[in-house]
Amino acid sequence: MSRLESAHGASVIDTSTDDASANSAAANSAERVAAEQGLSATCREFLAELALDSSHATVSAYARDLQALTAFMLRPAADSSAARAKDAPPLPQDWQALDVPTLRRFLGAERSRGLAPRSLARRRAAISRFCGWLVEQDVLPHNPAGLVQTPRLPDHLPRPVDIDSLARFLDCPHDGTPLAIRDQAMLELLYGAGLRLSELVSLDLDMLETRRLRVRGKGDKPRQLPIGSRARQALDAWLVVRGQLAAQDEPALFVGQQGRRLGQRGVQLRLVTQAKERGLPEHLHPHRLRHSFASHLLESSGDLRAVQELLGHAHLSTTQVYTRLDWQQLASAYDQAHPRARRQRGSATATSDTDATSPIDAPLKDDTL
Repeated sequence: MSRLESAHGASVIDTSTDDASANSAAANSAERVAAEQGLSATCREFLAELALDSSHATVSAYARDLQALTAFMLRPAADSSAARAKDAPPLPQDWQALDVPTLRRFLGAERSRGLAPRSLARRRAAISRFCGWLVEQDVLPHNPAGLVQTPRLPDHLPRPVDIDSLARFLDCPHDGTPLAIRDQAMLELLYGAGLRLSELVSLDLDMLETRRLRVRGKGDKPRQLPIGSRARQALDAWLVVRGQLAAQDEPALFVGQQGRRLGQRGVQLRLVTQAKERGLPEHLHPHRLRHSFASHLLESSGDLRAVQELLGHAHLSTTQVYTRLDWQQLASAYDQAHPRARRQRGSATATSDTDATSPIDAPLKDDTL
């Protein structure tokens, strides 16, 4: 019977199994993440399997979610016996006790703690996958997360930065130091290629080619992206001075002052600093540059499929939401492209079709991501 063991009594999974040996690097990475969170052997085994087809960032996020759930389920046992010694491990509880009421109480407690709806939805998704795995292991008869409603997400997307404002921001001169040259290359790639923050910081030197960039997106899915002339110039300038910062054996394209791979938080802070120094009167973060890339590209090209491929979206519906297509753009594309949409000017049909009270002319409502 699988149990929710405490961190004190957790056993390390055997990475010599067939699945783990097929990808020992992923298994070792998952083991390190699980150990950092103090997770049980059951959670470690799940994370090791997850690491075989998921990125390190995903495994780390799932580990944090499982740690929060573990702490919640062990809390009654930890508080129930004042007679136990302070250093005694909490009583183990059976993962079979993970049911719908427990998950609802857990998510309710997380919401009371101030967790945002989007974070709650992601946490529920992680637990749902873990519960599905427990069903496969014959620990649970069904997945209780399937009966727990996903928190309603707000209809909100980051606004794209105005094209002219962004052009002035990117063309603003810098002081020419290695850090400033590096920051310029990161900015040009984030906006010029629409990279996710996790994709940017995971770039290695060997993923950079003359006219294209190889990246690994969500789910470790590879894709190739073209490199624009401005981004190419900024990258070439960075490669000239990179050796002044990077350690000799460091494979990362972007490094920090210590010579090692620059982390996500480091990039976020540098963008905030650059926005202030260059006089951009708006909050700037990597995801907003990615959103601006998609919106500006779609406005000029109208090619939704191309934008989908460049963003690395698995579903076209995600791209439609992401780019905030307005009704005028959609109507114009329809009128110009569809053979049955071309109407004679001044006809009665054309007048009736553009009636302001018609439901078809109502603005499209943004979906949630």
